[in-house]
Amino acid sequence: MNTFDRRRSRRLPEARGRAGVPRTPVDYAKVGRGAVRRRATGMTAAEAAAALEDALLHQHIDRDREDLADDERGPAEIAEWQRIAQLLAATGGTYDPKTDTVVQDELAAKAAAAAEAEAELLDLELEQQRQERLHSGGLPERAHMLMALENAGLLGTTGAHHGAEGPLVLHELKDTDALDYLNEYGEFYEMFRILERYGMTPPRDPDAVPASVRAHSALLRAMAETKTLEGFDVRHAVRLAQADPDAVLALAAWIKTPSRSSR
Repeated sequence: MNTFDRRRSRRLPEARGRAGVPRTPVDYAKVGRGAVRRRATGMTAAEAAAALEDALLHQHIDRDREDLADDERGPAEIAEWQRIAQLLAATGGTYDPKTDTVVQDELAAKAAAAAEAEAELLDLELEQQRQERLHSGGLPERAHMLMALENAGLLGTTGAHHGAEGPLVLHELKDTDALDYLNEYGEFYEMFRILERYGMTPPRDPDAVPASVRAHSALLRAMAETKTLEGFDVRHAVRLAQADPDAVLALAAWIKTPSRSSR
């Protein structure tokens, strides 16, 4: 039985993707071991020993071939024949990769590596999704708006931060998400800690909040977002909101109009 492939010196060019990027290099030693295991399946100890002798003979014949000077597959095949021949000599029976602990350990290691790679890929995908969420949906703008409100002393739950009928500024659901954006960057960490203490809890029932509170909150948030809050007396916002909340809400919407906020 001729079990040694004398054509093993042929090297296929590295497979390339559509974009011409090289894929994982071929492991010729691994290819050789796999070929031996397939050929050895069902062999007895005597047949494996004969196959080993045949492989050694061809190695001797090819010893002066320059094209095999860097060959990895041939030596790997001989080593595998030696291992399988010794295994069958000790255990008897016929060779079966399914009962070969070396093969099974390799398969288990390969499965573990694949699982680890899949977990790493999942982590990368989740991190990418998180970064996309942090930098979309207006979160960066909202985060800077909250910082402007804090710098103006308009956030908090004490009496100094209240108007006539409620808080100067109401929190919204996405304010908490904006904290994640601030926490992501060290330069904003102190502000993150300050804002985090406020809890950022929106009203349980926004409709139950007095119209004037909703109005001056919307106006102050709009001014903070468009960087027009500096030097503004918030008492004016409170008085205007008490006098005509609908007009103040309309004013807040007008201030946030893209054509105005981009000026």
